[in-house]
Amino acid sequence: MVPEIQRVVGERIPDQVKIFARAARDADESRILNVRPDVVAGHSLGEYGAAYAAGCFDFETGLWLVAQRDHFLAEAAKECPGGMVAILRTDPEEVEKALGGRGAVVANYNSPRQTVVSGLRDALGDAVSKIRGRKIPLNVSFAAHSPYVAAAGEKMREVLDSVDFHVPQVPIVSAMDGSVLTSAEAVKGALKEQMVAPVRWVKVVETLAKMRVEEWVELGGSGVLTRMLKDFELPSLSGITFEDLRARLREQAHNFLPRKESE
Repeated sequence: MVPEIQRVVGERIPDQVKIFARAARDADESRILNVRPDVVAGHSLGEYGAAYAAGCFDFETGLWLVAQRDHFLAEAAKECPGGMVAILRTDPEEVEKALGGRGAVVANYNSPRQTVVSGLRDALGDAVSKIRGRKIPLNVSFAAHSPYVAAAGEKMREVLDSVDFHVPQVPIVSAMDGSVLTSAEAVKGALKEQMVAPVRWVKVVETLAKMRVEEWVELGGSGVLTRMLKDFELPSLSGITFEDLRARLREQAHNFLPRKESE
């Protein structure tokens, strides 16, 4: 897979491209294992993985789109240096009130107990100092999902306009507002806005619960979203990483094999 990625993006493979490629590989393997989703969703960069899993574009197109996204955000980091800080164990409304327009905004509504703030480098520290709760700086140099990357977002809109999308084979839940996307135009439109718009993962989980989704499978290897699901306290919805699902399927297959007499 690495030579194919390098052919599309060059010798240096950006981290965002690696993350997308891992999720896409998992999506391909899930099809081989006959694991077919009823609906898909993605968090931030993960929305590109979700669109790929739904069949909106091929692997090479996804690599190129994500490489462009990475490039534009790197430019934003130079032109408008910023950062992001995760706030734990604090109500999102309290975070919003505490910011008060101090050069920072809420970028991710991840769960009832986790919010991420994006802001300009010089203003971010002072802005989050007004907020209670545990604070974890993220390893980024740009203010993703905020007005401070608007120029990068506009460039990405032009790139997306140059690509033809296929109708998704399964619905996609948008991380902008939890709406259900069923057309190629809607998926492309959501990706055109998502670089600047906040990630409302809480809305995604609410929509999945309303759709009576019982279990999600997290692709890409991190397991962050599956761990975060505990914050929602939804007994009807559980999560599993693709690695754990693969192990579970292997165990089930082993149990169906005929046992030797010595066993």
